[in-house]
This record gives sequence, C-alpha cells and structure tokens, in this order.
Amino acid sequence: MTTHAHQILVLGATGKTGRRVVPRLRTAGAAVRAASRSGEVRFDWFRPETWPAALEGASAVYLVAPDDPGPVPGFVKQAVAAGVGRFVVLSGRGIEHVDSDFGQGMAAAEQAVRDSGAEWTVIRPNNFFQNFSEDLWQAPLRAGRLALPIGEVLEPFVDVEDVAEVAAALLTRDGHAGRVYELSGPQALTFAEAARTIGRAAGREIEYVELTPEEYHRELLAEGYPEAVARMLGALFALHRTGCTAEVVDGVRRVLGREPAGFESYVVRAAAGGAWS
Repeated sequence: MTTHAHQILVLGATGKTGRRVVPRLRTAGAAVRAASRSGEVRFDWFRPETWPAALEGASAVYLVAPDDPGPVPGFVKQAVAAGVGRFVVLSGRGIEHVDSDFGQGMAAAEQAVRDSGAEWTVIRPNNFFQNFSEDLWQAPLRAGRLALPIGEVLEPFVDVEDVAEVAAALLTRDGHAGRVYELSGPQALTFAEAARTIGRAAGREIEYVELTPEEYHRELLAEGYPEAVARMLGALFALHRTGCTAEVVDGVRRVLGREPAGFESYVVRAAAGGAWS
C-alpha cells in the first residue's frame, strides 16, 4: 500500500459503495474518515460549514457527488486548499452523453477534479447487481413484476463489491492518476433475462413487462416517486437505450488483476439471503 493517503475522506460513507469502501480501507490499514449526513463524520453537501471538519487531515477523497452539481466545484477547491492531493470519483458509464435530467452531479465532479491540479481517477460502473436486491428494483421483484422501458438492450451489470474494491485500490495505490476506468461485470444480459434468472433462484414467478417511456414515467409517479426522480430514472433508461453502456469492459481486471464477479453467483447468494422472499 502506498503512503500517499495520510487520511482518506470517504463521502457517502453510509451509501451503497461508501459503506463497502470504508471497511476495505481500514482492513488495509488506512486511516479513514467516514463521512455522511448521518455517519461517523458529519458531512452535508448543502451545508458548507460541515466541510472543513470533514476535510481536516485528509489527503485523499472518495467523491460521491450529489445529483445537484451546484456545490461540487466549491468543495473540490476547498479540499485542495485543505491539502487533498488525490480524488477518486464515482461516476457512471455513458456520463459523457448526459442530459439535463441525469448525471449532472457526476459530470460536475469529473470536471472539477480534472481542473483541480490534484491527482484524480474516475470510475464509471454499469448498474449494480445490488440495485435488484437492496433498493430500486427490489420491491417490484418481490411483487413479481419488473416493468421498465429498456427493450432488448444489453446491460453488463457489475457487483458493487467489485466497485468498492476498485475504489479502495485506487485510493491507496499509485499509478492510476489521470485515468478513467469503466467497470462492468463479465456478462451482458437484458433486464428480462436478469428478472428470469432472479425468479429461478428465488423459486417464484417474476414477470418482466416492457413499458414505453411515457408509461414508465406515469407508473413511477403513481408509486410515489417525485417528478424530478421520475425524470432522472427516465433519462437513465434513455441513455441505456442508446446502447452506449451495453458492452462488457475490462476496468475491474485492469485495476484488480482478476475478473469481475458474475451475475448468477450474486443472484444465488442474494436469494439464499431472502432478498426476494
């Protein structure tokens, strides 16, 4: 492990990737500041008065941006002024094609660290396996119906555990500055195929229903999603429908020297743990 990172500030430390990055760093012997609105270290993107205490002593930051890009450039400038010399940014595949409803925070984070003068590395993962078992699509799958506007476009879903391991490696090892790593799993599936795989492992019938974008938007609103979130999810699927995120990529292997975890093994574990019971 490099000695570059005296202390590593992990933003979003209670989130899907952050709560997995923190223990990996600590196991590797790194000093970690686990920050979030409800974490060990208090951090709120929209309360800049929380930033200095979170940044104190940090020389590296795992940056998980908010959807609103507004505070991101100011935070990065303040972080560099406080002594941060390395950023690892969680972004998303296809971010270079974003529109006004999706990915603006991630795009702002990428640009801010590029302009910062510090070392930076960007990771752009596909949709996580765990979107099926921890949030987003878990409730529809439990209800036996996954309805999306995606058609037959492939998605090489990636294990968030692999994403976290990549992030931890980039925060603690040299040789990755100025690089963008796209992260996918080893196999591309349609969402319908993913739903069938989950149904088989869970031992229950799960129906996949293809919606138009307009139908999807109406269903999200009917389920109680705010308009802004419904637009964001609609924009996400519009991005996927272009096919720009459909190919399997080798970022996990390039960073970790091994192949990424497969979807079926994840599904078996998640089903055994009761994810869709």
